[in-house]
Amino acid sequence: MKFFIDSADLKELKDLASTGMVDGVTTNPSLIAKSGRDMIEVIGEICAIVDGPVSAEVTATDHATMLAEGRKLAGIARNVAVKVPLTPDGLKTCRVLADEGTQVNVTLCFSPAQAILAAKAGAAFVSPFVGRLDDIGTDGMQLIADIVEIYDAYPAIRTEVLVASVRHPIHVVAAAKLGAHVATLPPNVLRQMYQHPLTDKGLAAFLADWQKTGQSILG
Repeated sequence: MKFFIDSADLKELKDLASTGMVDGVTTNPSLIAKSGRDMIEVIGEICAIVDGPVSAEVTATDHATMLAEGRKLAGIARNVAVKVPLTPDGLKTCRVLADEGTQVNVTLCFSPAQAILAAKAGAAFVSPFVGRLDDIGTDGMQLIADIVEIYDAYPAIRTEVLVASVRHPIHVVAAAKLGAHVATLPPNVLRQMYQHPLTDKGLAAFLADWQKTGQSILG
């Protein structure tokens, strides 16, 4: 499974990229707004930090303007993936951009039917939002299971399932077990994945025993 980081915080992204765990980045207008900076500049700087896809989202709702915005975003760097909403105009824009060789991330997916349309439109990624479905009492992971099953039935489909709206490590593990290709994680969720009390306890015991020997590996 690939890990994307869902953030526009350059300091966070540089720190996490240094771990070697980061395969890409996803952003959205809300995350860019939090940065308080120019969107084009921020996306360009993020693309210089990671080699993998960096999702940059259009803000228009009509096809013509979406397409113009998408082309401008794609021109920022070779690894930009243009993010469009799962609407008729968004899918029309996806088709054109995909045919032009641009990776497209179709976002705000909440049903298997929508995921089928995204694949038909040539999306590189489809982003089902598991956390938001959980919030309304629906099983978000069942959506991931359904999409993975459908895509696996058709070898010609190249669209990757990008699990979004991830709230905790359990979402990541469940998505990995289902065979999802990517999970996009808030920085705190990736850091939580390192943690286990038995790891901390075991390390403390090892270090205490080592200290008793009076030795140093470096001499």
